Amino acid sequence: MTITETDTWTGQRVKEADREYVIHSWSVQGALDPVPVAGGSGSWFWDHDGNRYLDFQSQLVNLNLGHQHPKLVEAIRDQAARLCYIGPGFAERSRAELAETLAALTPGDLKMSFFTTGGAAANENAIRLARHVTGRHKVIARYRSYHGATNGAMSLTGDPRRWASEPGGMPGVVRMFDPYTYRCPAGHPDPCPVCSGGPHLEEILRYENPDTVAAVIVEPVTGTNGLIYPPDGYLRSLREVCDRYGILLIFDEVMAGFGRTGAWFACNHWDVTPDILVTAKGLNSGYVPLGAMTVSARISEWLRDHMFWGGLTYAGHPLACASGVASLRIMQEENIVENARLRGERLGAGLARLAESHPSVGEIRGRGLFHGVELVTDRETREPLVPFNAKGAAAAPVGRVLKAAMARGLYLTANFNVLRLTPPLVIEDSEIDLALDVLDDVLDLADEHYAG
Repeated sequence: MTITETDTWTGQRVKEADREYVIHSWSVQGALDPVPVAGGSGSWFWDHDGNRYLDFQSQLVNLNLGHQHPKLVEAIRDQAARLCYIGPGFAERSRAELAETLAALTPGDLKMSFFTTGGAAANENAIRLARHVTGRHKVIARYRSYHGATNGAMSLTGDPRRWASEPGGMPGVVRMFDPYTYRCPAGHPDPCPVCSGGPHLEEILRYENPDTVAAVIVEPVTGTNGLIYPPDGYLRSLREVCDRYGILLIFDEVMAGFGRTGAWFACNHWDVTPDILVTAKGLNSGYVPLGAMTVSARISEWLRDHMFWGGLTYAGHPLACASGVASLRIMQEENIVENARLRGERLGAGLARLAESHPSVGEIRGRGLFHGVELVTDRETREPLVPFNAKGAAAAPVGRVLKAAMARGLYLTANFNVLRLTPPLVIEDSEIDLALDVLDDVLDLADEHYAG
């Protein structure tokens, strides 16, 4: 086959080649009918036929600056002209500048950073480092969590996508329940020790032997698995228990970081600093694959005298790091975090109004532009519109809502019965209002299943 540049790539041509040769994530390949995307700008993308879609998902909750931000595209172009690649063993400007910038932006005494190709690799290295620093092997993670699809990260992950990778994976993972206040975990009474954080963790440590536990890893705000916000005091309680037993606390802010919740980092809302912070996605809006593991001053000092047993060919890739520096600069220059906070207030107020007229809305939760709408068939019993891990016909009620929204030009996704509302942080008021209008219409489909 001779590879030549051609203008014959119509939407249909793209779909045909995609169907024949591309393997898509988490999918039965023969059941797919993906939209052939031709371009995007700001909060919108469009197909080859000119149909436009308001991206209320920020793709994989990573396009924080929206599609094709001109300053970010220019920064990548400039770095490509200067230096496309140099090995991770060298010192390079974009890598050093991004690390220095993160040390200034991240909370507390977080200091040194190791750069990866995404969140999964950053989580893998965070666990490896925690084990080396503590000399222990167990890691406590939560059930409603997602930490990535590589071997170790998938072992940490709690959601059902983990099941297909079992048995195997990384040994030493222990699970705890989540602070899911809308659905009290394990039937505990009020006050719920699980949702308090520390009491539940300490009970687990009693059975696991805290001297064997290297780290606790949590998403400060659960992302993929239902947009679950912890009660006030939860993260502080985890911090205190970890400190008591010499356990490292790891925050996975791959999805919630960099302005998504209306603060630079979700943990800022509760003024709690982890020992290791894992980020990706919004770090550079996903324009080039990039993740980061940022560690405390104490761990930084440990690394001065101990081997770091981790590495990647593309660790600190110059194009990726340059895009990260540019992204963070844009966020500061354009007040992106404040925009997320203000637009989030508008979105939250609009969703509250929708809840008054749509009985299928059981709960709305969110800060900034990181909102979830939990759909139910009965507000009193809180019976979910579709069950946990629903597939096929069982998942159809939510599937109808998503399909109807897409037909109206609004791109949404869901986790079982929870709609994820995570638009780009550059979204305008008029676009928020447009999305709310579409939601008002398509939620009628969820209301049809209401039985309360």
